[in-house]
Amino acid sequence: MELPEIRAEERTPLVEALLGIIRQLLDRVQQLEQTVQQLRDEIARLKGQKPRPEIKPSQLETPRPKPGESQDGKRPGSAKRPKTAELHIDREMPLHLDNPPEGATLLGFEPYVVQELIIKTETTKYQRARYALPEGGSLLAPFPPGVLPVEGGHFGANLITYILDQYHQAQVTEPLLLEQLWEFGIDISAGQLHRILTENKAVVHQEKAELLAAGLAESSYIGTDDTGARHRGKNGYCTAIGNDLFAYFESTDSKSRLNFLHVLQGDQRHYALNETARAYWQRQELATALLEQLTQGPQEFADAQAWQARLAELAITNERHVRIATEGALLGGLSARGVSPDLVVLSDGAPQFVVLVHAACWIHAERPLAKLVPHHEEHRAAIENIRQQIWELYKDLKNYRIQPDEAQRPVFEARFDALVEQRTGYPSIDGVLKEMRDHKADLLRVLERPEVPLHNNAMESDIREFVKRRKISGGTRNEAGRRCRDTFASLKKTCRKLGVCFWHYLQDRVRGLRQIARLAELIRQKARTTPTEQAVPL
Repeated sequence: MELPEIRAEERTPLVEALLGIIRQLLDRVQQLEQTVQQLRDEIARLKGQKPRPEIKPSQLETPRPKPGESQDGKRPGSAKRPKTAELHIDREMPLHLDNPPEGATLLGFEPYVVQELIIKTETTKYQRARYALPEGGSLLAPFPPGVLPVEGGHFGANLITYILDQYHQAQVTEPLLLEQLWEFGIDISAGQLHRILTENKAVVHQEKAELLAAGLAESSYIGTDDTGARHRGKNGYCTAIGNDLFAYFESTDSKSRLNFLHVLQGDQRHYALNETARAYWQRQELATALLEQLTQGPQEFADAQAWQARLAELAITNERHVRIATEGALLGGLSARGVSPDLVVLSDGAPQFVVLVHAACWIHAERPLAKLVPHHEEHRAAIENIRQQIWELYKDLKNYRIQPDEAQRPVFEARFDALVEQRTGYPSIDGVLKEMRDHKADLLRVLERPEVPLHNNAMESDIREFVKRRKISGGTRNEAGRRCRDTFASLKKTCRKLGVCFWHYLQDRVRGLRQIARLAELIRQKARTTPTEQAVPL
């Protein structure tokens, strides 16, 4: 809706007040239109129709090239390079003419490399000799190395590795994988396939727990995000934690700050009432009387049962008091395990992630402006003006990360204040600026911690794994399946960040070779040799 131009002499207080009311009404109409569209989409979905397509807002900067894609946007593999120079040649086969012409002389050979994939079944019947012993009993000849009579049953290590790789790497569903194996000639049932995917996985579950502990101990910051993950027909959530050293996924039934702290602690709970816990209680304005109660008596608790017994002993039953006391004790437990109280948690700004030292994502802070639908040209110009200012400050902060200068910190803080203190007269824009002003410390965390990225795109990219899996398979049905999905996703993503081939990793763990080091040790080695940096453009 275009408002008529109002001259300066006509802008009386009454006219300005009416304009403000009109702007608020336009914002309200926009919100109602969005609600109506959501309801229409839901009705269309229930009728089996397609909802209106979602058009994503533009980003602050050009997206990074896809893996293998050059900076100019050319398709992968189109750049000129020696495509076979780094290939391992398994065999060489000289080719000659069957009947060369009379007088022909061999000048040499012209190489031509052909890559092939060999997929075949191989069934072996082992005739195990049994020997009678003089003292009684008998002795059976052992299997050769690499054959797994207990863990693998009647299936070899290569087949088990292939099943795990297809399910967790290629995201092939169990029914399709079963059909594929049948077509290859493998005699396997649906139950046997499911057991291979979910049972006897204590070794990899332990390695997942180790990589979380190592990642938290070696990192100066972590990114985090969550997404929906249905389980047993009910809505749940998957929380992702990591950086360029590791990735860790954990699916739970809820998302809250308490849940996030549980995820950070892993499988073992530890409650400690130390300086970290007391600092958190003070920030949350816990009553002084409760602080004095908690600081008396035992200060460490090994599990949730012992902690709940302590709260009951102190007669702390108020829901808010129990929650804050527990959150502080869990933070203290992290600190007691060696996690630095100065660890930065980078997130999209969701309140459950605001623990330890928090940093906010600039992309998420700017995104509400990109989603606004302008009412008229003046509104459009105001939106673009604010977005341009945010973009310019963002780019300068990127340069600051590369070459930090302590003298520039007051300059950036003053520029930020000037940006967020503006009043455009449009509640939708001013609301976004107020939100940024309220989170000033989190958005400017880079000034004191230049190693922390300005956005959380890396974790959003990591957790897209679960979004794709949710679209393909829906939810999980039992605890073993949910735990295995989290574990193998964590191991796969961590292998990629550490430069380890996931196929080779699976082969090594299934065969029990232990030729590839534990991922926790590789995390420590990488942390010692390279600083923690984001693996995407910043």
